[in-house]
Amino acid sequence: MGLKKYYLKNKIEAGTDEAGRGCLAGPVVAAAVILPVNFEHPLLNDSKQLTEKQREKLRPYIEKYALAYSVAYISETKIDEINILQASILAMHKAIDKLTITPEHIIVDGNKFKSYKNISHTTIIKGDAKYRSIAAASVLAKTYRDDFMRKLDKEFPHYFWKKNKGYPTKQHRNAIREFGSTNYHRKSFRLVPEQLKLDL
Repeated sequence: MGLKKYYLKNKIEAGTDEAGRGCLAGPVVAAAVILPVNFEHPLLNDSKQLTEKQREKLRPYIEKYALAYSVAYISETKIDEINILQASILAMHKAIDKLTITPEHIIVDGNKFKSYKNISHTTIIKGDAKYRSIAAASVLAKTYRDDFMRKLDKEFPHYFWKKNKGYPTKQHRNAIREFGSTNYHRKSFRLVPEQLKLDL
């Protein structure tokens, strides 16, 4: 099954996606990508379907051949303040802000988005497995976020972030039980299942 080149023909179209929504620690990271119509790469797919090596191989190729791309980070503090859904949308808006070409249409992975300026948009469930520009954005968001978590891992090796990237693995939760949370943990998330604090 090949990925589709675009959603709207003859429009400058940006695809956007985020990574890190379900994590207990670290930022949510979004990317926006505008690809040329003839963009091809045999590996390009939803980043979750790819291995880390494949994503690392794709990233420089996307960056070299995209007409425009950008990446934006929203911190765990901001996530706690506005909630993860709003933070994900904000990250996507910030990534689109930074594009050197203004898109005429935006395609978004998922089913939630807020209008960006006066540019039309379409939300597409599993869009990262359907459209090239969203797949490319998913690869950039994931690889940039993974790099960020590897850097944090050097500061806080107890949490195995270079391996789990902040996701709620058993190892990560056990480390939170043992060592408590860090400044990089999202305070509004239930960090361990036994926390009975209401998520207000």
